Amino acid sequence: MSSLGHVPTRVKSKRTEVRLGAERDHFDKQQLSSISKAINSTEIPVKEKHARRIILGTHREKGAFTFWSYALGFTFPSSSILCWKFCHVLHKILRDGHRNVLQDCTRHYSSMVEIGEIWGNLHDRYGQLVTLYSKLLCTKLKFHTKHGDIPANLEITDEELERAAGTDINNVFQLSVEVFDYMDAELRLAETVLRQLNSSLAMTTLTSSQCRLAPLIQVIQDCSHLYHFAVKLLFKLHACLPADTLQGHRDRFHDQFHKLKNFFNRAKEMIYFKRLIQIPKLPESPPNFLHAASLAKHVKPVVVIPNEDEPEMQDDDDDEPEPLIEVDSVTTSSVQAQPQQVDIFDQTFGPPNGGFDDRDLQIETLKRELELLRAELERVKAEAQRYITQLKSQINSLEAELEEQRAQKQRALVENEQLRMELEATRRRNTEHESLQTTFIEAEKRAQATEQRYNKLKEKHTELVSSHAELLRKSADTVKMLSVTQQTQEEVERTKQQLTFEMDRIKQESDMKMEEQRFEVERVKRELEEKMAEVTRIKATLQSSEKTSEQINSSMTALQTEKERLMRSVSEKEAELSSLRQTAQLQQSSLQQERDKTSRELGELQGKLKEKTSQEEKMKQKLLEEQFALLQGTITEAETIIQDAIAKLDDPLHIRCTSSPDYLISRAEAALGSIDKVKKGHADYLRNMSDAGTLLRSLTQFSHLTADTIVNGSATAHMAPTDHADKLTENCRSCGTQSLLFLGEMKSKATLQKADPATIRIIIQKILHLGQELRPKGLDVRQEELGDLVDKEMAATSAAIEEAVRRIDEMMSQARKDTTGVKLEVNERILFSCTDLMKAIRMLVIASTDLQKEIVEGGRGAATIREFYAKNSRWTEGLISAAKAVGWGATEMVESADKVVLHTGKYEELIVCSHEIAASTAQLVAASKVKADRHSKKLTKLQHASRHVNEMAANVVASTKTGQEHLEDKDTMDFSGLSLIKLKKEEMESQVKVLELESMLDNERLRLGELRKKHYEIAGVPLDQLAEGNGETSSLVNPVTMSPKPLKPSLMKKPPLAQKPNIPPKNQFAYSFK
Repeated sequence: MSSLGHVPTRVKSKRTEVRLGAERDHFDKQQLSSISKAINSTEIPVKEKHARRIILGTHREKGAFTFWSYALGFTFPSSSILCWKFCHVLHKILRDGHRNVLQDCTRHYSSMVEIGEIWGNLHDRYGQLVTLYSKLLCTKLKFHTKHGDIPANLEITDEELERAAGTDINNVFQLSVEVFDYMDAELRLAETVLRQLNSSLAMTTLTSSQCRLAPLIQVIQDCSHLYHFAVKLLFKLHACLPADTLQGHRDRFHDQFHKLKNFFNRAKEMIYFKRLIQIPKLPESPPNFLHAASLAKHVKPVVVIPNEDEPEMQDDDDDEPEPLIEVDSVTTSSVQAQPQQVDIFDQTFGPPNGGFDDRDLQIETLKRELELLRAELERVKAEAQRYITQLKSQINSLEAELEEQRAQKQRALVENEQLRMELEATRRRNTEHESLQTTFIEAEKRAQATEQRYNKLKEKHTELVSSHAELLRKSADTVKMLSVTQQTQEEVERTKQQLTFEMDRIKQESDMKMEEQRFEVERVKRELEEKMAEVTRIKATLQSSEKTSEQINSSMTALQTEKERLMRSVSEKEAELSSLRQTAQLQQSSLQQERDKTSRELGELQGKLKEKTSQEEKMKQKLLEEQFALLQGTITEAETIIQDAIAKLDDPLHIRCTSSPDYLISRAEAALGSIDKVKKGHADYLRNMSDAGTLLRSLTQFSHLTADTIVNGSATAHMAPTDHADKLTENCRSCGTQSLLFLGEMKSKATLQKADPATIRIIIQKILHLGQELRPKGLDVRQEELGDLVDKEMAATSAAIEEAVRRIDEMMSQARKDTTGVKLEVNERILFSCTDLMKAIRMLVIASTDLQKEIVEGGRGAATIREFYAKNSRWTEGLISAAKAVGWGATEMVESADKVVLHTGKYEELIVCSHEIAASTAQLVAASKVKADRHSKKLTKLQHASRHVNEMAANVVASTKTGQEHLEDKDTMDFSGLSLIKLKKEEMESQVKVLELESMLDNERLRLGELRKKHYEIAGVPLDQLAEGNGETSSLVNPVTMSPKPLKPSLMKKPPLAQKPNIPPKNQFAYSFK
């Protein structure tokens, strides 16, 4: 019976185990489904419902064991997108998962490092992002493992941050450095993602772009908290450490602040983030850590995740929504799995109550109710979670408002403190104002007293004026009055000095008399003492001798009488001394009165002097105003002249006016000279504003010459090429504008001193330079020397060719001595072809000289040969240039041949020289052909000579290439000993060399094109100047292209290595070699 009582308990526990196992299987299946759907190689963002189920799973199992058990089964090296989405999900569960997730992830730290290293060595866009994301997650794990008080979502209060930092300033310093490193990892990831999107011009509405942007939501959440931590820690450090020690911290924070602000601003502009996250706004400038009060202005940035009102669309193969765990199927399956056991139980013990058990019905009822309650509980949990999310968002918004209110309160306190300080300052100013008002009243009283004294002095002055009326009538001139005043003052000074000297003399005499009286009194005293001593002696002798008593009495009487007499004399001397003192006092008082009188007269005279001085100042001021008014009138007239010149720039009637560059140069040089005069006159006027004559004359000359330069510059531009005409017109207009600005500054007193014509000088110098560029080239040679110069150049060309032939013969002889076999054959062939080419060129020069003489004889008429050359200066310069080119080409070719024979040069140099000689001879033929008669026999002979030169040049090229092929050894290419990998490596290296050589070839072609373009620019002459120089227009009907490289026959064509750019030459007739 006891065993029968325990059977239902065993059955119940077994059913519970089966149910729990089914729930665990269902949980594992659901987690596996969510993880596989969230982390895959498809380039779409991780769905929020999959990530939420994974996060709820961590809370259910209180860790991330299940997540890592499935995650380690992924083949991370196979797909970078898979790694990217894995890092995104891991970041989410670190922030929002259970707190034990951090410990579980720390155990797999090495796996994350390995993922970053694998993709860091591969060149893949997502690979770069995976490397940075893995470094960020590793930094996050190390930071939160070291600082366990700070959760992975970084949501702590300021008090908790203070406790985490501690009181040791070294720990605070180290924590701030770690926060900076944390922020750097976050910002590097964000910058790389945004840079890749910018480089690919991706749109945020595409799933590929959203796959990259989705993890930035967690980055924004982390950065907002890290920014707040950095501000708090830096203010705490600045409160304890000197500012110089923390300079590096401030610089690093400022750099991160600008990067973070740029990141937030760019994220706000993206449509993808607008419905997913509310990004906080950072201040315009970083906090001032050197000012502690700036902490009150800091507002903590708060990130708000808005609620998603629209439910996400479920895929066809997704699991059912919440609750995450359904046990209906588990219960059904468990019940279906137990029928055999129930049957055995019933067979053994029999069905209770006749085959029907009420407890089974109760169990089934309770189970259904439990399932309903469980489903209701899940719905309540989901609703509660939704409410919690809403409340969190409301709390975040309220916290943001609270922070803003705190900041406003702090600002209000600061403003209140400022207003209090301003009130105190106002009170102090009021007190100072009252004291100043009291002082003003006292000063006003003193002024009234002074006014009264002034009135008295004025009355005295009137009396003095009446007494000196006759003197004032005679003194009409101010200068004479000043001299009389100075003389009077000098006389007063002399009188004062005399009185002072007299008083000093009287004092000295009185002192001497007093000294004499004192000496006399002392002498009397000494005599009295001697008498007293004598009396004592007498008294002594009186005791010894009574006989002489009568004599002593008589002597005593005499002494008494003498004493009285001396006393009377002393009293007389004292009376005389007192009288002398009174006399001295009277004299001193009279001197004082005389001094006062003199001072009053001096003051009156100084007042008159001041009046005269003020009158002179008024006259000077009036003179200055008249001079400045005259200057303004002159400047107004100058402005009118320059404005009229500027108006002619746009006047249609002025288009027909022309001018020569030489006249423009003379006008510009004169204008530059007038600017120097204006500058000198301006300096003289500033030193002495009462004389503006020099400045007026220079301004008048400046206005006329500047206007003349503007008008002639515009007229010269009408005949100039388009580029020069545009530059010249623009500079003329700028010259007029700057001249008006300069005159405007001269017209005002406020800007008169800083007026400077330096800008005008620069513009006129530009006009002068343009005029010099427009002057006909070749004027450095006098016209009468052109004919002689042509003959000289032709003779020099012939001499150069003769010298080249001679040197080739010498090289031939030397080659026969030094070389044998194939080399000797190659050298002889090359030198023979060069000799033939030189002979052909010599025949060409002779034919060109004969044709030239025929042209001169047929076209000069009655003029001399020099006059003909001077008249056709452009054609002459073309001949000179062509002759120089031929002579130079022959010399260079000999040098190149010498180097090739001696094996110190390149065969390509010889080929290029032959091309250059062919082009130069073609130029000489074209220059000679311009004025020749087309039916001339000598012209035909010249053309035959030219074709012969081309053929000889082709022979030189052919012999050179043939010799090069014979002498170069070509190694046989044997690749039989190489494996497949080595052949592939050699192939790649060969491709690299090909690409390098192609790049070098393209660069050299561009360089060659620029060199030729610059050559054309330097050697070219505009066509209008050419027509003016030659005095002819008939030759322009059929122009002959005289470029340095004319067309060659088919045998002379160059290989397609460096073709000339398609740039039309500026001069179709001649150019000169410099």
